[in-house]
Amino acid sequence: MIAMDTPLVKVVGPRTAKAMADQLALRTVRDLLRHYPRRYARRGEMARLDGLEVGDRVTVLAQVRSVSTRPMRQRRGNLTEVTVGDGAGSMRLVFFNHRHAHLAVGEWGLFAGTVGKWQGALQFTHPDCHVITGDDDDWARALVPIYPASKDVSSWVIQKSVKLLLADPHALEGALDDPVPEAVRRRHGLVTLATALLHKHRPESTAQVEQADERLKWDEALVLQVTLAARRRAAALEPGIARPRRGGGLLDAVDERLPFSLTEGQQEVGAELAAELAREQPMNRLLQGEVGSGKTVVALRAMAQVVDAGGQAALLAPTEVLAAQHARSLAAILGPLGRAGELDGDPAGTRVTLLTGSQKAAVRRSARAAVADGSAGIVVGTHALLQEGVEFADLGLVVVDEQHRFGVEQRDALRAKGARPPHVLVMTATPIPRTVAMTVYGDLETSTLRQLPAGRGGVSSSVVPVGEKPAWLDRAWARVREEVAAGRQAYVVCPRIGEEEGAGGRDDDGPDDADGAPPEEKGAGDRRPPLAVLDVAEGLRAGPLSALRVEVLHGRLTPEDKEARMRAFAAGEVDVLVATTVVEVGVDVPNATVMVVMDADRFGVSQLHQLRGRVARGAHAGLCLLVSEVSSSSATGQRLAAVAATTDGFQLARLDLETRREGDVLGAAQSGRRSGVRLLSLLDDEALIAEARAEATALVEHGGGLADHPELAAEVAALALDDRADYLEKA
Repeated sequence: MIAMDTPLVKVVGPRTAKAMADQLALRTVRDLLRHYPRRYARRGEMARLDGLEVGDRVTVLAQVRSVSTRPMRQRRGNLTEVTVGDGAGSMRLVFFNHRHAHLAVGEWGLFAGTVGKWQGALQFTHPDCHVITGDDDDWARALVPIYPASKDVSSWVIQKSVKLLLADPHALEGALDDPVPEAVRRRHGLVTLATALLHKHRPESTAQVEQADERLKWDEALVLQVTLAARRRAAALEPGIARPRRGGGLLDAVDERLPFSLTEGQQEVGAELAAELAREQPMNRLLQGEVGSGKTVVALRAMAQVVDAGGQAALLAPTEVLAAQHARSLAAILGPLGRAGELDGDPAGTRVTLLTGSQKAAVRRSARAAVADGSAGIVVGTHALLQEGVEFADLGLVVVDEQHRFGVEQRDALRAKGARPPHVLVMTATPIPRTVAMTVYGDLETSTLRQLPAGRGGVSSSVVPVGEKPAWLDRAWARVREEVAAGRQAYVVCPRIGEEEGAGGRDDDGPDDADGAPPEEKGAGDRRPPLAVLDVAEGLRAGPLSALRVEVLHGRLTPEDKEARMRAFAAGEVDVLVATTVVEVGVDVPNATVMVVMDADRFGVSQLHQLRGRVARGAHAGLCLLVSEVSSSSATGQRLAAVAATTDGFQLARLDLETRREGDVLGAAQSGRRSGVRLLSLLDDEALIAEARAEATALVEHGGGLADHPELAAEVAALALDDRADYLEKA
């Protein structure tokens, strides 16, 4: 058996090795053995040709039905047409000036190519062909593996290459270092890695495939969970500074000023945070909660506790609009308690300071000085907080809002500004399925807020299918006019800004494909460009909302203009705000009761849930209208209907996961590269991931840790160089 780190060029030859590396990212024997079949063709149960679609790059297993060759009319040479079938359908293979004497009627073969269509019939043009002969032992097997392939590397080339590596099962057993410890394998009834690979690539039955999948999923889950457990362990060993609660201080004063009672959930999570802040071991906690569940108040109380203990708190927001909104909200709740040192400030309070990159130099210098001398106990900012020259007197707590917009490295950059590691609280209003929390946010403990504050009017949602019922859009604008006439306000959200945007039609505020529509619905060449803020606003001003005060908000405006327009909207001086997703999080205008989302099908499930959380934040009932041209019977139409049918963010989070590929969750969509997770399903393997997390924690924390398991340690070290680790750093 060749060593696992052997370059493939020594196994398959330079030309094939280069194609495997360039097109499939397969460079070593390990890579090839971890390149698993995407399905299996059964002897006597052929792949269905009637399920193919134009544009698919596929390999089919079919029988030759007819072969005919004739001279071409328009140019010299011959045209060979071969019809193949599989019992469910048929298709045509077309070859120009190629001799294919080896294709004979009655023969079975594997045919790979890109599906096209000519005169209404599916066809391959110049497909790769592999005739299955009676001497082909792979054809004699019950299951024939069909691999993810590429233009120059067909499934059967991969199959033959793997076959060479697995020719001697006994040598394979001795050559592989099994990363899953024997005790773990025994507890969970797992086969060895060698057996799993043999059964995955050359199975005799579906039972062997299932057995192999269970074991290989454990490889993926355990390595990920050990990596995360090691991070939790390293964080736990860092000495921090205890920030215990102090009676009669800022926190008590904040509680007295709150114009509402905390929900039961806020009280429980608050007590949990208070206890962790009182310990020397730095807190590392994720707070997830429904839109409008009151995470900001929970965070403020934690920040007040740290200020009482002599420290500072920093709140990191992803955009200047959100940072300014947070600063306004905190200042409003604190009142004089947030203006210590000013004429009307309470000396028993602290100072809330905003720091962003676009502030004028004098304002920024003043803010930095207040941060450095400690007079600013609560600092709110964007990435500007991470810059050199921003120094804290005693940073005790880092609060990161909308965690998915930041990376671990950014969180760590802010943590490094403390003399000792500060406590860390990261927040997200995007509910996270348990498997994602364990896998992507697995270095953090998790708290959840589900309960909404009393007195909220609630929001109802409806789909406006303008492709099927155009008149419904007129009614949508009528509803906006009715709400404004009643003294309310409205948002209209569009996917892009417009005018000088690039050909892609996107801007920095636009829908995020990591959370966006299912992959099969992206990039369709026959779709019109997404609707734009500037165009829609102009049309509304000249048309159905001509009598209303309409303003726009988007990412290309200057920070001063953004701030001015948000203040005007909050003050009731604007009736309708036409915006990009810059209003997705943090914007809090209780008088806004209607949101119209244009081209709603171009947004993801979680993003739509976030957007509609901007309305019904006061006592009045809210309405969210999802405008779309897609058919209500399509997959996207059904997805929109599901969003409209429930306001349970956790139920929608599961729906979101169902519509996305694993790689989208674990990094491939962000980086455009493979995520490294090939078999593990965040939707279906919750129990396995939980078991792997428990095993990983035990392995890291007991005995000699990974030193007792060098094979597993090697896989964890390899992960540090893999795309999976790259994404975990950005999680």
